[in-house]
Amino acid sequence: MGVERQQIAFEEASGLITDFGKLGIPAGKLDWQFSDECLAFAGMGDIHIHAREDVSGQHLYKEDFQSASSAAINGGVTHLADMPNNPVPPIDEASYRAKLALTEKAPLAILLYAGIGPETRPLSSSVPYKAYMGPSVGELFFKDDQELEEVLQHYRGQWVSFHCEDPVEMNKHKHESAHHLRRPAQCEVLATQTALRLIEKFQLKGKLCHYSAGEGLPLIREARQRGVFVQTEVTPQHLYFSQAQLQEKERGYFQMNPPIREELDREAMLAAARAGEIDFLATDHAPHSHEEKIKGTSGLTGLDSFGAFVTWLLKTQHFTPERIALMTSENPGRFANRFLPTLQSWHPKWKQLGSGFGFLTPGHVANLTILNLQKPFMLTTSHLKTKVGHNPFVGVTFPGSVEQVFVQGKAQK
Repeated sequence: MGVERQQIAFEEASGLITDFGKLGIPAGKLDWQFSDECLAFAGMGDIHIHAREDVSGQHLYKEDFQSASSAAINGGVTHLADMPNNPVPPIDEASYRAKLALTEKAPLAILLYAGIGPETRPLSSSVPYKAYMGPSVGELFFKDDQELEEVLQHYRGQWVSFHCEDPVEMNKHKHESAHHLRRPAQCEVLATQTALRLIEKFQLKGKLCHYSAGEGLPLIREARQRGVFVQTEVTPQHLYFSQAQLQEKERGYFQMNPPIREELDREAMLAAARAGEIDFLATDHAPHSHEEKIKGTSGLTGLDSFGAFVTWLLKTQHFTPERIALMTSENPGRFANRFLPTLQSWHPKWKQLGSGFGFLTPGHVANLTILNLQKPFMLTTSHLKTKVGHNPFVGVTFPGSVEQVFVQGKAQK
C-alpha cells in the first residue's frame, strides 16, 4: 500500500476496527490526529519474550505479566508471546492453561509457547512450541541431536521454534576465556543444520529464534528454496551491537544466548532483515536482576526500547516502512492469530480480540503503534518500566520515538 494519510474507525465498546481508509471524517470530529512526522502501524507485536511469571512465583522479582506488559506498551508493543523456560514450565494442557490463567491481569494479550523436553508430547489443541537444542536458562533442553529427534517425531506438523546452539559443540568450547568464545557461531550453524533437517523430516512449521550467525543464512536460504517452511527472528541487540563495539568491562552485562557476535555477523543480519529474509523483529526480552547480571547470567531486556529502535532501522538503516510493518506488525499478527481458536476457547480475554492482531482492517483489534520520526529520544533508566531497571540501549539516542500506543482502541500514553 505504501505510506499515505488514512483514517481509522473503531467501536469503543468492543475495541475492534470497523472501518479504515479515506473515510472523509471532518477534522473537527476526529478524536486523534497525528502530524506528517508520524507513521502509524498496526499494533506491533513481540513474539519472543521471557516474562518470568509461572505458577511457582519464583521469578516474580525479575518480571511478571503486568510489568512486562507495561514495558511493552512503553516501547510501542501491543501483544506478546512468552517463552516456557520457567521453574514450572508449561508442557501439557494442564500446566499450559494454569500459566495462561496468570495472564488475565495483564493489560496485553500474551500468547504462551509450550515447552518441548525429553519426555514431552504435543497438546491436544494447537499452540506454539519451543525447543532448546542446548543448555540455556532453565531445564528444558536436550543433550544431543538424537534425543531431540526422538521427541520431535511426535510433533509432526506442529509450530516449533528452535533455540539453535549445538550442545556437543558448545561442550568442546566450554573452557574458553569469554562467553562469546564458549558459544561461537559454529555452534549456531551446526544447530541450524540439525533444525532444518528435523523441520523438513517432520514437516514442522519451523522458526529459528534470535538468529545471529551470518554463516548460517545461506543454509536457511537453501532450505527455503527446497520448500522447507522456516521463519527467522532477529533481536535489536544483534542488529545494533557487535563484539568490536563492546568494552571489556561491558561484556559481562551484554552476555546473552546466542552471544553478541562479530561485526560481519551484525552486517549480515542487517542486510538479511532489510532484504526481507528475516520474518520477525523480536527482543528475546530476558530480565535478570543487576546482581544476577554481575554474576554472569545470560539475558538482556528489550521491550522498553522496541519502538525507538525501529526508528533507527527506518531512518539510519534505510528500512522501508513496508518492511518494518511486516517484521513488527503483520508477521507477528499472523503468528499469534493462527492460535486464536485454541486461546478463545480457553481464556475469556482472547474472546474479545475479534480476528486478532497485525492488520488495520475491520474485525481486527484496534491496536496501533504511532512512531514520531522527527522527535529524537535518548533512553534513560528513568524511562524504563521493566522491573529489573536496565536495558542495553540506555544512553543511546534514537532518531525517533514512540508517539502514542492504542490497545483495543484505548490510548495508553
